[in-house]
Amino acid sequence: QVQVQESGGGSVQAGGSLSVSCRIFNYQSSTSCMAWFRQAPGKQREGVAAIGVRGNTNYAGAVQGRFTISNDYAANSLVLRMDMLSPEDTAMYTCAIGLATDNCLVAPLEKEYYYYWGQGTQVTVSS
Repeated sequence: QVQVQESGGGSVQAGGSLSVSCRIFNYQSSTSCMAWFRQAPGKQREGVAAIGVRGNTNYAGAVQGRFTISNDYAANSLVLRMDMLSPEDTAMYTCAIGLATDNCLVAPLEKEYYYYWGQGTQVTVSS
């Protein structure tokens, strides 16, 4: 019944910007960890940005300073703003939500902390 839906993916040239969004339906995410993961062909899924209930954030080193995660608990939404994109950022970007009972005080980038996943939205950065 819980649905996680990403949107906003597309193609962009290197150096450009793009935002991907996530909506969570039939679920209250106010006490959940929320994060974005990505997976490129031939590579493992990696956490790129996460946000905890205090608004604290964590970023993977590869995206720190370029990506910004934000959420709106009232709207059950999550946004990842991506700036200064590189072809290395090309991947399927997936929204991930933890359990509502977690009372998540940290923003982990490990997939084990997340329970609900979207299908992903493709981001392609061309050079």
